[in-house]
Amino acid sequence: MKTWMMFAFVSIFVLSACSAGASSTISTAPGVLPTVPPDYAGKSNPFGSDAAVAGAVVFKTNCVTCHGDNGLGDGPASQTLDPRPANLAALNQKVGDDYLYWRINTGVTGTAMPAWKGILSNEQIWELVAFIRTLK
Repeated sequence: MKTWMMFAFVSIFVLSACSAGASSTISTAPGVLPTVPPDYAGKSNPFGSDAAVAGAVVFKTNCVTCHGDNGLGDGPASQTLDPRPANLAALNQKVGDDYLYWRINTGVTGTAMPAWKGILSNEQIWELVAFIRTLK
């Protein structure tokens, strides 16, 4: 019962984020990633790869519903989202830490990706970046 209630809470939170919007925009051209804004450009993860262990816990708690267990964009809520959640395993190969940190922080307007700034600490966001780096 407790697991079901937690799943329901996370699902409601994620879906409510869809209607709330986020503070950055998605690229209008398919396959073209937007440029990281100057406030985020060049940032690199201040934590080592050990942070990925803590990042896995944050991911499981906050991201699996949309991105799935392996970050492929195939979580239980993904079927109802348009556009579908990013395949983080593939994105991981194309972008730097600054891009991942920026997107987690500010979310993506026009998608279900919420802004996690103010919800997660900066350390937790960097831990997520470390975990995303492990996805293949």
